[in-house]
Amino acid sequence: MISPSQWLKRLLPQGLLGRSLLIIIMPLVMLQMVSIYVFYGAHWETVAKRLAKGLAGDIGAVIEATRAFPDPEAQAVTLAIAAAKMELDIRFVPGGILPNEPPPPPSSFLERAMAEAMDERVQRPYRLDADAFEREVVIKVQLSDGLLEIYAPKKRLFSSTTTVFILWMLGTAMLLFGVATVFMRNQVRSVRKLAVAADRFGKGLDVANFKPEGATEVRQAAQAFNIMKGRIQRQIQQRTEMLAGVSHDLRTPLTRMKLQLAMMGDAEGRADLEEDVAEMERMVEGYLAFARGEGSEKPIPASLPDLVDEVVGRFRRQGSTIDLHSEGKLVLALRPDALSRALGNLIGNAIRYGGHVWVRVGQRTDAAEVLIDDDGPGIPEASREEVFKPFTRLEESRNTGTGGVGLGLTIARDIVRTHGGDVLLEDSPLGGLRVRVRLPL
Repeated sequence: MISPSQWLKRLLPQGLLGRSLLIIIMPLVMLQMVSIYVFYGAHWETVAKRLAKGLAGDIGAVIEATRAFPDPEAQAVTLAIAAAKMELDIRFVPGGILPNEPPPPPSSFLERAMAEAMDERVQRPYRLDADAFEREVVIKVQLSDGLLEIYAPKKRLFSSTTTVFILWMLGTAMLLFGVATVFMRNQVRSVRKLAVAADRFGKGLDVANFKPEGATEVRQAAQAFNIMKGRIQRQIQQRTEMLAGVSHDLRTPLTRMKLQLAMMGDAEGRADLEEDVAEMERMVEGYLAFARGEGSEKPIPASLPDLVDEVVGRFRRQGSTIDLHSEGKLVLALRPDALSRALGNLIGNAIRYGGHVWVRVGQRTDAAEVLIDDDGPGIPEASREEVFKPFTRLEESRNTGTGGVGLGLTIARDIVRTHGGDVLLEDSPLGGLRVRVRLPL
C-alpha cells in the first residue's frame, strides 16, 4: 500500500523548474484564497447588503408616496419619477393578491440580503423572483388595494467590483507566473548545462570551454567543477606518464640481461634466469598496457556491435569457439582502440578459463550492454571486487599455468569507466562467470 508521503512525492514535480515554480505558485494561490475569502466575507457582503437596502428603501419610498398622494395623477407622477430617477419599472395591479402560501426560502446570498432589506424597510408581504428575467428582478408587494409589481435591474443588486477584482487577481497571477517561469527557466538552464558537462566528463568526452553562468551558487558549483576536472586530468596524465616512463626505463636493463643470458651458453641456472626475465618482460608489457588505458585517444561515434564483432573475429581466427549475437544498431561515442583492448582482455579471460564462450550485445533501458558468458569455474562472489585490483590473481580458482600479471581485468574496467560505464561480474546461467559491460547511451 502506498503511504501518503509516497503518494505526495509522486504528485510533486520531479524537475528543479517544476519544483521552483511550485514554491512560487503555492504562496500566490494561498494569498488569492485568503483575499477572496476576505473579499466575499467582508467587502462583497457589505456592498451587497447596502445595495439591497438601497433598492428596498426606494420601493418603500414609492409605496409611502402613493399612500400619501392617492390621487391617480399623483401616483402616475410618482411612478414616473421612480422610473426616471430610480430605474424602477413599477406597475399597479388593482385587486391583485399574492398566492396564499409561504414564500420559498432564499436560494442565494443576494436573495437573503434582499429579504432582510424588504423586511426592514418595506414591512409588507412580498415575493421575490430573481430568475424570471435575465437582466431584471421582479418584486411583488401586497398593498391593501392591490398588487405592486416592481421590475428592478439586477445591476442594482450586483457590484461590478466583483468581476474587476477577480479579473485583476487572475491577470496579476498569470503575469507573475509568466515572469517567474522566464526567470526560473534561465536559472535552471545553467544547472542543466552543468549537469550535461559533468555527465560528458564522466563518460570521458571532451568538455571544452565550459563557462560558468547563472546565479552565484551555480557559478561557484561550475567553477568547482572546472577545478576538479583540471585536477583529475592532471592526475591521470601524471599517472600515465609515470607508468609509461617506469616501464620504458625497465626495458633497458631487461635487454642487457637477455643479452648476457644469450652469452652465458649452457651455464647452470640459465633456464631459471630466462624464465624470470620473461616474467619481468610480461610485467613491463602489462604496465605499458595499463598506462595506455588512460591514453589520449579521442572518443568518436562508433558502432558497438561492429566493434565486438571485430574483437570476436580475431579470437575465432585463432580457433576459439564463440557464439555472438547482436541486437540492432548501437552507435556510441567510443574510444575504439581502448575499448577493443578491454573487450579483448575480457573475452580472452573467458576463453582461457572456459570451454565455450557466449557474447551478447544489446540495449538495456538507458545503457548498452555487452554480456560475456563462459562455462568455466567462475569466480567466488566474495572475490569479484578483489580481482579488479592491480596485480591480483586468484590462484586457487584459476590455472597457474595461464600466465599474466593480474592487470587484465583492471585495465578492462579502467577503460570502460573512462567511457562512463562499468564492468560487473555475475553468475552465468551457463555455470561459469558472466561479465556485464555497461556503457551509457
